[in-house]
Amino acid sequence: MSDLVKLGKYLSLILRHKPEVIGIKLDEHGWADIDELLVGMNRQGRFINRELLDEIVKTNNKKRYQYNDDLTKIRANQGHSINVDVNLQEKVPPNTLYHGTALRYLDEIKLFGIKKMNRLYVHLSKDKETAINVGKRHGKAIILEIDTKKMLNDGHKFYYSNNGVWLCDDIDFKYVRRIFDDKK
Repeated sequence: MSDLVKLGKYLSLILRHKPEVIGIKLDEHGWADIDELLVGMNRQGRFINRELLDEIVKTNNKKRYQYNDDLTKIRANQGHSINVDVNLQEKVPPNTLYHGTALRYLDEIKLFGIKKMNRLYVHLSKDKETAINVGKRHGKAIILEIDTKKMLNDGHKFYYSNNGVWLCDDIDFKYVRRIFDDKK
């Protein structure tokens, strides 16, 4: 794993879950002061400067991060386990979205639905390929096809993040239309 990828994963930890690890605080919208972030990361032995930070933001394949307008602050677009308001747009999703997970979780999902667990929202993808890549991070991957049209009709809300991830609250298993493995 490259140093840039390692720094990106650490940045994700800080901006989505544990800013206190480097002694910083996020504001109510998840923004971190860039100068404080860089000092804090370096103090923890994660050698980073503004040039490397810019490279992480620019090259992250999930477009996880964004700068504010005057480029003095940074935040993660979604995926937080800490309570922040990243100004998500409520939006009507396509009729079908996908959730990638590991096969070992399927029995639990059938009983209890798809839970946001330690995150603020359940993450959904617009395509099977993205969902399968998410699922592979957790083991043998499966894809759950979600009937978002039915969810909308039943009063559920959906949000669209700046990096193209669909978000919603817990999903009852009755909204899972089909299950695919990573071969289909």
